[in-house]
Amino acid sequence: MSKPISEGQRVRLTMAQAIVRFLTEQVVERDGVSQPFFAGCFGIFGHGNVAGMGQALQQYPQLRYYQTRNEQAMVHTATAFAKQRNRLQTLVCTSSIGPGATNMITGAATATINRLPVLLLPGDIFARRNVAPVLQQLESEHSQDVSVNDAFRPVSRYWDRINRPDQIIMALPEAMRVLTSPAETGAVTLSLPQDVQTEAHDYPIELFQPRVWRIPRNRPDIAALVEAANWIREAKKPLIIAGGGVLYSEATDVLQRFVGQSGIPVGETMAGKGSLRYDHPLNLGAVGTTGTSAANLYAHDADLIIGIGTRYSDFTTASKTQFQHPHVRFININVAEFDAHKHHALPLVGDARATLEELMALLAGYWLDRRVSQEAGALHDAWEAEVDRIYAIRNTPLPSQGELIGAVNELGDPDAVMVCAAGSLPGDLHKLWRARHPKQYHLEYGYSCMGYEIAGGLGIKMAEPNREVYVMVGDGSYLMLANEIVTSIQEGYKLTIVLMDNSGYKSIGSLSRSLGQTGFGTRYVYPAQGQLPDDSVNAVAELPVDLAANAASLGAHVIQCASYDEFVAALAAAKSIDRTTVIHVRNDRYVGVPGYHSWWDVPVAEVSEMDSVNAAREEWAEHRAQERYYL
Repeated sequence: MSKPISEGQRVRLTMAQAIVRFLTEQVVERDGVSQPFFAGCFGIFGHGNVAGMGQALQQYPQLRYYQTRNEQAMVHTATAFAKQRNRLQTLVCTSSIGPGATNMITGAATATINRLPVLLLPGDIFARRNVAPVLQQLESEHSQDVSVNDAFRPVSRYWDRINRPDQIIMALPEAMRVLTSPAETGAVTLSLPQDVQTEAHDYPIELFQPRVWRIPRNRPDIAALVEAANWIREAKKPLIIAGGGVLYSEATDVLQRFVGQSGIPVGETMAGKGSLRYDHPLNLGAVGTTGTSAANLYAHDADLIIGIGTRYSDFTTASKTQFQHPHVRFININVAEFDAHKHHALPLVGDARATLEELMALLAGYWLDRRVSQEAGALHDAWEAEVDRIYAIRNTPLPSQGELIGAVNELGDPDAVMVCAAGSLPGDLHKLWRARHPKQYHLEYGYSCMGYEIAGGLGIKMAEPNREVYVMVGDGSYLMLANEIVTSIQEGYKLTIVLMDNSGYKSIGSLSRSLGQTGFGTRYVYPAQGQLPDDSVNAVAELPVDLAANAASLGAHVIQCASYDEFVAALAAAKSIDRTTVIHVRNDRYVGVPGYHSWWDVPVAEVSEMDSVNAAREEWAEHRAQERYYL
C-alpha cells in the first residue's frame, strides 16, 4: 500500500520509516531532567539510502535533517555535539553504501575512543543478493555475507546488519542500551541494506511509544570506598588527575568542594581540562607529556594518584614515566570497570559525582599536610608566571603559536568554547589555555583526528548556539577537512576559525627533528633534485597555496594577518561579523612551547647511517629506562 495504515496494535511502515519513528520517541533522563536523545540527523544521500532513509526523513520532519558535505565530518560534528551535551544527547548520521559508508569509519573510531555516543546508519549491499554485485560493492570469493560495512565492527561498541525489516524490533533497543550507557557508549552502527530499507512490515505499535532511558549514577562498593578513604589519609603526597568523566558526570562543583575540603591538588588530562578554573590555587594544570611544570614536578614524587574519569593515555602517564615514587598507588574512580582497574588500582566503579560525594563524607575532618598544599600552591603560581611570559612573547618576523593562543584566550569571549584536535596546537593549548568554565576547552585527543576541528566546532555551536566558538586549526588539518564551513554558512551557525599557517606539519616537523631526522617530509615545498627538502635546507620554493582564498570560496568572511597586532585587531573585528569568519595568520613553525619535565615514547631507529639519529637513539634509551610497570 502507498500509505502506512494502522491495524489493531500494528502499523505498516518501511524499515527506514520505522527507524525514524522510533528515534523521535527516545528520551534520556538524569537527575530528573529529561530531553529527546536525538537532536537530528546528518546525511548524504546516494543510491544506498536515498529511497530508504532519505524518504523516511522527508516524510517525518520531526527528526530534523541536516545536509552536510563529508561523511567523516558529519560524524565528527555529531561527536562534538554529544560531548558538549555531556553525552545526554546526540545526532544520527546516515550515508549511502560503499565509499559513503567507509568515509564514516574514521569518525566512528573517534567517537568510540572518546567514549561518545553517535548512531551511524550506513547503507549496505542488497540483502536479497540476486542483483549483486551492485555499484560500489566489495565482493569476497569466500563469503556473500561480507561488505565494507564489516570494517565498522572494531570501531563500534555495537554493530548489527539488518537483513530483514522485523530485525530492528530487537536491534534498536539494543542500540539505545549501548548509546545511553555511561560505561559502554561509543559509536553504534546499524548497517542497512538498501533494499531492506524500503521493505514494509507490520510493526507493533509499542515500538513507537515514548521510551525514557534513565542515566544512572552508580555507586561503588562501600568496602572499596572505606579502603580508598584510608589510603588517602595515609598518603603523604596525593594527586588527583581529573579526566573527562568529571565533566560528563557534571561533577566540577563537587570536585571543587572535595579539593577545598581535603587540600589535595589537581592535574588535568586533555579531556578533563576545565574541571577546576585555571586560577584555583590547587589546580596544577595539564599533567603528562603535554603537562605544566607545576603538575609534572608534583606528580613525579606523588605517592597516591586519584584518577577520576581518566583512561590513562600515554600522554597522561608520559609513557609510564611520570609517576616515579617507588611505592606509588592508584585509586581510580570510573564508570567503566575496564578503566577503573588500570595500573592495578583500587577500583571505585561508579559515577564520578556520586563517588566523590560519598568519599567526601568518609574524609570528614581530613586535610592534607599544609606544607604539601603550600608546595602545590607555589608550583601553581610559578606556572602562571610562565604562562604570562609566553603570552607576552612578540616573536618576529612571524608571531609564535604561544602568543597567538594567549591572544585568543585573553581577548576572546570568556564564555566561548575553544576546539582543537591535532598537530602541535593541542600540546601548547593543554599547557597554556586558561579555562574559565568547564566547557571552554574542547580537545578531541583520544584519537587526535586531523580534520575534526571545523566539523567539531559546528557540533559545539549546534549544541550551544548562544556561545561563541573558536576553532583553532593548523594548515595541515584545515587542508584535510575544511568543507563544513559550507554547512555552517547554510545553517547559520557562526564559527570563528583561527587558521594558523606554517606551511606544513609543525608538530611532526618538531618531532622529526627531535628524532634526528631534520623535519623530513613535513614542509609544503616543491621537491629539489627529486627529493623533498628537509629543515636543513634554507632555500626552498614554497607552494602557491592560498588558504585564505580557499576559505572565502567556501562562503566564509576572511581576515588575513601578518603580525600579532593585526591578529589582535582581527579577533576584535570578528566579534561583529554575523557569519563564519576565518582569521588566517602565518606563524613561526620553529618556535614552540617548551616541554616541562616530561617525555613521550616515540622509538628511534636502532641503527642508522645518520649521526643525528644515533644521538637521538641514545637519548631515547635513557628515557626508556624510566618506564615502569605499576603493579
